[in-house]
Amino acid sequence: MTLLLGIVYPLFITGVAQLFFREKANGSLIIKEGAIQGSSLIGQPFNNPAYFSSRPSATGYNPLPSGASNLSMTSKQLHQQMEERKENFLTQNKLGKEDRIPSEMLFASGSGLDPHISPEAATLQINRIVDQRKLSGKQKQELASLVGNMAERPQYHLFGESRINVLLLNLKIDELYPEKK
Repeated sequence: MTLLLGIVYPLFITGVAQLFFREKANGSLIIKEGAIQGSSLIGQPFNNPAYFSSRPSATGYNPLPSGASNLSMTSKQLHQQMEERKENFLTQNKLGKEDRIPSEMLFASGSGLDPHISPEAATLQINRIVDQRKLSGKQKQELASLVGNMAERPQYHLFGESRINVLLLNLKIDELYPEKK
């Protein structure tokens, strides 16, 4: 049993994964110009205002202790974090207090590593990206179209909500609109 379940079975499963699901089995890494940019499955921070922001992470985007904060909706600490995130998002994106901020920009995901935001959250960040990258009015329209085109639909048109992978979006805007120094 040790030989079968400890060696043969893991090797067989690894072989099947490498044969049929190579990209996913190897971490869905995004490689550009020979350098790993990240994984399309794991969120990462984007602190530069010229990039779209990821949703907050309770683990600091560290995949090893993956998990949520476990703070309840009645927690004062959670309420304080949410208010700080809301104020930061409004300020960074030059939005008014009346603007509705999608919840994923205020609360960390259950894993703390979600690489996606909603199309609405990305749309609210477009003006900041345009200002930081000094884009024209036409380029702003192109960027808005890009956000719409990069939205992934719910799985099987049933499960989940529309979402955008922040890493892939940021790599695409680097490709189309390099930062002006």
